Amino acid sequence: MPPTPRRRYHASSPFQAEPEVVHPVYEVGERVSHDGWGIGRVVSVERATAVTVDFAGSVRRIILPTSRLEHL
Repeated sequence: MPPTPRRRYHASSPFQAEPEVVHPVYEVGERVSHDGWGIGRVVSVERATAVTVDFAGSVRRIILPTSRLEHL
């Protein structure tokens, strides 16, 4: 089944479109910060579904999207 096209909204309409959510893209070797585990380095990326991060010897797999992981 083909994806449904985005609905077009008129600029003066009281019913505004929901904002598009932009999910960050992570790359292997990139430094990141996590709210609970601190600063780490991305070890592997599984498409846009998960990343594996090494936090000073503690390797964690983090499901994406998450608001707790930030680029440094």
